[in-house]
Amino acid sequence: MDALDKALEKNGADAFVMIGSSDNADMRYLTHFITTDPVVYIKKKGEEGVIVVSQMEYERAGREAIVPVITRAEAGLIRILDEEPDRWRAMARMIAEYVKGGVLVPLMFPYGLGIGISEYSRIIVDNGTIGMMRAKKRRDEIVSIQHVQRATEAAMELAIDLIRSSKPKKGILFRGRDPLTSEAVQLVIRELLQKKGCNAWDTIVSCGKDTALPHVRGSGPLQECEPIVIDISPRDEASGYYSDMTRTVSKGIPESEIREMYIAVRDAQDLAAACIKPGIPGSTVHQAVVDLFKERGYTTGTEGFTHNLGHGVGLEVHELPTLGPGGEKLVRGNVITNEPGLYYNRFGGVRIENIGVVSRTGHRCLTQFPRELVI
Repeated sequence: MDALDKALEKNGADAFVMIGSSDNADMRYLTHFITTDPVVYIKKKGEEGVIVVSQMEYERAGREAIVPVITRAEAGLIRILDEEPDRWRAMARMIAEYVKGGVLVPLMFPYGLGIGISEYSRIIVDNGTIGMMRAKKRRDEIVSIQHVQRATEAAMELAIDLIRSSKPKKGILFRGRDPLTSEAVQLVIRELLQKKGCNAWDTIVSCGKDTALPHVRGSGPLQECEPIVIDISPRDEASGYYSDMTRTVSKGIPESEIREMYIAVRDAQDLAAACIKPGIPGSTVHQAVVDLFKERGYTTGTEGFTHNLGHGVGLEVHELPTLGPGGEKLVRGNVITNEPGLYYNRFGGVRIENIGVVSRTGHRCLTQFPRELVI
């Protein structure tokens, strides 16, 4: 019995139903069908799932999807529209008549459609079954993530080389006659990744005191002897999979507080990697880093270590499992980040992020990029 059948059995439902385009990671995972228009996925208990598509998409879906395909007409929608002109109410009735029983839906299911289905069938909200399935990666998924990670490393190398080759003038880094800006570095990262079939619109290149806020994207000229946080999380356009990687560098020697923070973050990352193995809760690994930082005199909370140690990566850049308070047990096949960081408004921030796989015996790091602060 697969995970969805177990969820149906547990909830006393007859079918699992979801609707969405391939922008919905769960839909892409279940069907492998890439579409901008929403399709309906229905999996009855003990049967293979199917997708319901328009007649126009039927042939293409038949070629690309990994599940059987039926048209809306075959599912009864065209007949129902003759009696019910409201398309969403007709869609709800189509689903209810096709299932003929209780319907299990994901948490983010459209509210209006759910209300419509409830007029005909009992509706139950699922507790993240697909997300838990996605958290354990198959070998082909890991290969896809590795491919994106290699592109990420090439982009990181280009960005750091650009900063390394810059020339400081009165504390500002210059590239020729122009200041080297966060935006300029973000652009070269984005252009290289596009050439490699990836997109990365949320790249962070922050500098100085801005680095004290983990997700400030950064803007303006980069500065000499200040921390520069570069965080790249691209998505491969063909496979849909992400990777995620951060490095903190400085052109010139930064103040001692930043150097000491860097050593603590690097040591925390090594400690976390040694702790990661199947059966260990993500919360335990996170707490080990909290304890190390406390021993070094760094706080956890509103300053210092302000975020979770890590998260799953796959068809979404942030997915299960969690390496943080309440984090679930790790299992073989999880792909997770290991990204300790320290952030203080008066100094700035330091973060180092690798990505790796929970293996049979421990942790296999997929990141093959050096860690160095001063460049």
